[in-house]
Amino acid sequence: MSESIQSIQGTFVSEKISKVRWKHEDFTDANYFLTGSWDDSANKVSYWTFQKNDEEELYPACITSYPVIGDVTEIKFIGPDHFVCSSSAGNVKVLKLQDEPFPEIKEENAWDKIHRFRYKEPASCTALSTFEQDIVTVGEDGRINLLTAQQKNPVRTIDEADSCSLYCVDFLRHSEILTGNIRGHMKVWDLRSDQDTPSTTIMLSEQTKTEATSIAHHPTQKHIVVAGGGDGSLTVWDLRYNTYPTSQLSAHSKSVSEILFHRDRPDNLFTCSISGEVWHWNNTQQSKLKLDATDTHWLNTIASKGKLQVNSICTPLHKPVNSIDIDKTTLLFGCDNEAIYSATSSIASTAAAAAQKSQVQLNPYTGLPYTPRYHEFYRKRITLPVFEYRADFMRLLAQHQCIVLVGETGSGKTTQIPQWCVEYSKSAGTKAVACTQPRRVAAMSVAQRVSEEMDVALGQEVGYSIRFEDCSSSKTILKYMTDGMLLREGMSDPMLEAYQVILLDEAHERTLATDLLMGVLKEVIKQRSDLKLIIMSATLDAGKFQQYFDNAPLMNVPGRTHPVEIFYTPEPERDYLEAAIRTVVQIHMCEEVPGDLLLFLTGQEEIEEACKRIKREMDSLGPEVGTLTCIPLYSTLPPALQQRIFEPAPPTKPNGGIGRKVVVSTNIAETSLTIDGVVFVIDPGFAKQKVYNPRVRVESLLVSPISKASAQQRAGRAGRTKPGKCFRLYTEKAYKNEMQENTYPEILRSNLGSVVLQLKKLGIDDLVHFDFMDPPAPETLMRALELLNYLAALDDDGNLTDLGAVMAEFPLDPQLAKMLIASCNHNCSNEILSITAMLSVPQCFVRPNEAKKAADEAKMRFAHIDGDHLTLLNVYHAFKQNQEDNQWCYDNFVNYRSLKSGDNVRQQLSRIMDRFQLKRTSTDFTSKDYYINIRKALVNGFFMQVAHLERTGHYLTIKDNQIVQLHPSSCLDHKPDWVIYNEFVLTTKNYIRTVTDIKPDWLLRIAPQYYDLQNFPQCEAKRQLEVIQARLDSKQYQEGF
Repeated sequence: MSESIQSIQGTFVSEKISKVRWKHEDFTDANYFLTGSWDDSANKVSYWTFQKNDEEELYPACITSYPVIGDVTEIKFIGPDHFVCSSSAGNVKVLKLQDEPFPEIKEENAWDKIHRFRYKEPASCTALSTFEQDIVTVGEDGRINLLTAQQKNPVRTIDEADSCSLYCVDFLRHSEILTGNIRGHMKVWDLRSDQDTPSTTIMLSEQTKTEATSIAHHPTQKHIVVAGGGDGSLTVWDLRYNTYPTSQLSAHSKSVSEILFHRDRPDNLFTCSISGEVWHWNNTQQSKLKLDATDTHWLNTIASKGKLQVNSICTPLHKPVNSIDIDKTTLLFGCDNEAIYSATSSIASTAAAAAQKSQVQLNPYTGLPYTPRYHEFYRKRITLPVFEYRADFMRLLAQHQCIVLVGETGSGKTTQIPQWCVEYSKSAGTKAVACTQPRRVAAMSVAQRVSEEMDVALGQEVGYSIRFEDCSSSKTILKYMTDGMLLREGMSDPMLEAYQVILLDEAHERTLATDLLMGVLKEVIKQRSDLKLIIMSATLDAGKFQQYFDNAPLMNVPGRTHPVEIFYTPEPERDYLEAAIRTVVQIHMCEEVPGDLLLFLTGQEEIEEACKRIKREMDSLGPEVGTLTCIPLYSTLPPALQQRIFEPAPPTKPNGGIGRKVVVSTNIAETSLTIDGVVFVIDPGFAKQKVYNPRVRVESLLVSPISKASAQQRAGRAGRTKPGKCFRLYTEKAYKNEMQENTYPEILRSNLGSVVLQLKKLGIDDLVHFDFMDPPAPETLMRALELLNYLAALDDDGNLTDLGAVMAEFPLDPQLAKMLIASCNHNCSNEILSITAMLSVPQCFVRPNEAKKAADEAKMRFAHIDGDHLTLLNVYHAFKQNQEDNQWCYDNFVNYRSLKSGDNVRQQLSRIMDRFQLKRTSTDFTSKDYYINIRKALVNGFFMQVAHLERTGHYLTIKDNQIVQLHPSSCLDHKPDWVIYNEFVLTTKNYIRTVTDIKPDWLLRIAPQYYDLQNFPQCEAKRQLEVIQARLDSKQYQEGF
């Protein structure tokens, strides 16, 4: 291995250095840095720059200093001229660098003795971390303080947050921090919540009980955390999936004093120790030392030249290295031997110089030499069918503002075309490129692949953005995102000025958001002549797109396809799931041609059930049969598990048994993702589709037959690498005579409440004349306007209200957004936040076939007498009280991933509430109004989704008079007279799901406009409401309410 830290120079100063911090390129283009000192009668913060001596050698020269009481424990820049420092005297100061009339450091804000013991004695402020202008401090007193640079008083203080001294702290993201204490406990805190308890607690080491001395999170993958211990160990966690360390390594011989990720190249990690060692870790060299972290590319291999041997420097570092910082290529470290050292790291410039000497090509996006992996990917890229059309595409892009591109699935259009657009954008200016995807799985997995092809870090130059998750940065030049996220960006930036090129991929799927984007972008490109728009489709029916975009030029790119043999069933299958599993096993057993299988099913529950049954079937066949690995794929699957679809099939056994994998997927695998190696496709012919009936205001996901176009796409997956076979589990007659040609666009079969609210927020008031590619039915549009008017999001003239403008900022259905905002008035916004988050993620209850009784009993332990919304609240509270423990979830038959996802959603919704100064409050839990207030808040959003129990014993929906039943999954053990429901489910019967008991007088008080009894249809519910209204109008009742 080659040296990774080189050209070391030491400079003596008259103080022991506790901290060194570069003034990074965000704030300056010169070489300036700060130092803090300790163990001196005159400790100080000093500001330095590099100057040249007579021999033209660089050396650090002090510009100015500022005296500090106590040892300097941390310093951080928070702006071009501002930084914050903390001390062992318990003080924290915001200081300003001033150049005129002479260089000096001046105090801007100060919090004296903000850390102190119970008897008022000062306690050391041991560490601080910053996020923009927010500052969080921790100390020996176990206290946590949240400060802002401009305010005198702390924003939040948690006294005795920890029972022992806190040693380190790190901002994971806005309002969320990670602390480490003397006992090795790591805790995650949400400083914007009202809870004074951590959301997660984890142990640094169960064996050694060592203290946590330093922590750092990955700059782009913030859920990955590295901690240093007092025993010199390094420990890694993935905070999303478990509270146990992913891996642990005995690194330094003594306590780790600091951990640092390189800002621009986050796959490089630097650590230092009081043993006098400085280490550089990365994933480009090989070593025997390994830390394997789930979904963490940079930690797959840790490597280094090893310790920077201190005796190789002119003055040996026999004393501790207390602090390190790196700016591009120059590493600074401060020590106890009264010296500052600078070193050149081979992470960038040294490697770049070597590359120039050997004429190695540099990556234009990072300035670094391309890695061997880049060349491997490049060799694969140039074999893609789309690659030979690169020159034609670049010519069209230069000559036209809008292009329609048709490329068969597997042609490479999704990965290659955006990269070419980045090249164009780089030559045309500094703006980024956006590529939309209809599905979140595709956005994440394609971004991962393209970041590898471009040889950049995911979240840096290439990123993605999906609902409730943003993996991008200010450096991002290519962003993959769901179509809905680009629409949301349009709310704050109507001209989408951040982008030079926008690509709408998989436009043939005609999702709601894609259709909206096409209408919006058609207007935007008329006003922005510099913006380029690319419409990409996998089907040949591109004429409609061309016509819509004023006869835009069409470019055809063929796919790499082989013949696919189609097989139909002679008779319709009664149970397509059973038939699909049987077909999978038969193919694996009987087909002699190696190749993987792809099975299309309709949703998560069906997919998980199929995987269990396939595994059970294979286990019963004996060890001589070839291995069949079953891999699920659906939208809510975590990214690490989604990547399993790209893993190779198991090897063939010595006896000749062929190893295969079977990917069991929703229709996401039709066009959005290409899975190499698939030779056999099993197509039952069904998919879940959204269906909306505006007359009864019912929207449901129904399992429906697919279209011929979808069937053709599915069959095409079998011919990617060699001739394949497609087994259609329906008759040829059904295909020819019963299936429609194309799937109806979503806009023709959806509730348009969210669509209309978004359009209003985008400033589009004239919906009648909005240029929809396929205009929705007038009745559907009117129902949407009516809904938003009743929710007070639109006034009677159809104009957006102030409330509606705030509702549009939440990535939620309008009813949920209204409920969340109204909860502030009912003093229960914390609880409604939790319920909303739980309603926004997949079902959390698990009910396996083999343990239905035990699962039902576990569910009833969480059940609330008033209904399902409060049951979900109980589950979430129990999850947090049990420290988000995975084993607890398993024991109680709840889905850990759903709950963890719900917790993440809750945090993001909290930040939006904070942005609009919506108070997060709770009624006292012991109050009789605790649950009543929550139920009232629920009514604020769902007063239009109410059912009344008739004398006949069945429920009737209010106004629409649909006969419904409580869904069997409901926790209610009785039939309340009045309920609100979250979802109308159409199966063999009409069901209402997620229901809660309410009082009818709440309806009249909360939504009087909707419950205007003069315009109410005659029914039993109306007669009861009239009686209640009369009582409400009485003076006696009003005085007592």
